Amino acid sequence: MGNDKSKKKEKGGSGFFWKILFLLALCVFCFSAYQLFTIYKGYKEGVDEYASIEHDTVTKSTETLVPVEQKVTADGQPLRLEDLDFQPPEVDFEELQSINPDVIGWLQLEAIDDISYPIVQGEDNDHYLHRTFKDTYNFAGSIFIDYANSPTFSDCNTIIYGHNMRNGSMFGQLKQMYESEKYKDSKYLWICTPKAKYRYEIFSLQYAAVNSETYTLFSEHDENFGKYLDKMVDKSEVDMETVELSKDDYVVTLSTCTSNDKVRFVVQARWVATY
Repeated sequence: MGNDKSKKKEKGGSGFFWKILFLLALCVFCFSAYQLFTIYKGYKEGVDEYASIEHDTVTKSTETLVPVEQKVTADGQPLRLEDLDFQPPEVDFEELQSINPDVIGWLQLEAIDDISYPIVQGEDNDHYLHRTFKDTYNFAGSIFIDYANSPTFSDCNTIIYGHNMRNGSMFGQLKQMYESEKYKDSKYLWICTPKAKYRYEIFSLQYAAVNSETYTLFSEHDENFGKYLDKMVDKSEVDMETVELSKDDYVVTLSTCTSNDKVRFVVQARWVATY
């Protein structure tokens, strides 16, 4: 009889332990599910916002574009460009500015249709890190240029930041330029502004340390900038066969994070024509 009571107590204690363990596991599961729901809800809200903005402010142009200005070679001749079989977006900047006066342009990659976003500039590099174009908090943030850059893209090197989102939004597909060899489809990108449309030719696809010289800003088109460009070409994972790259070029540096917190994926392009 005494042994039976002891066994019943052991069984009761063991059952209580498993109930507690089950409840703990259930709490962990519910918390994880809530976190996932919150993350993907944020993803959807960000995607929906930018889709709505593009729908309301962007149309596809059907007119034939002719350069009004073009990069010239060392002998003074216009640089020969690949045929323009891509139509950059027509952007209603008045409408965009009514939503957010910090807008300075619109970015479009020829090889990746989904990379089509307004570009903003804040007073620092933190504000738009996790704030959307409509200035609402969202991890996706915005596509923005470095606060120290000129908003007219007239600097030697203009740095453009965007998050590498898991759902492929923002700069989440930028790495496809290298990993999926999308550069073979087109090595050009566009920056449209209220004044003009600028076409850029990609010359470097690279992985760069967060504190590397890739993120150097220059005050003038001097020999140091020319040497910098040579280094950026050498750092490229692919030989883009760029010709006539020189210290007189105007460059944009698109940067996004990777799975390594200390490394960024970078696409660099130089201005070749204004339309």
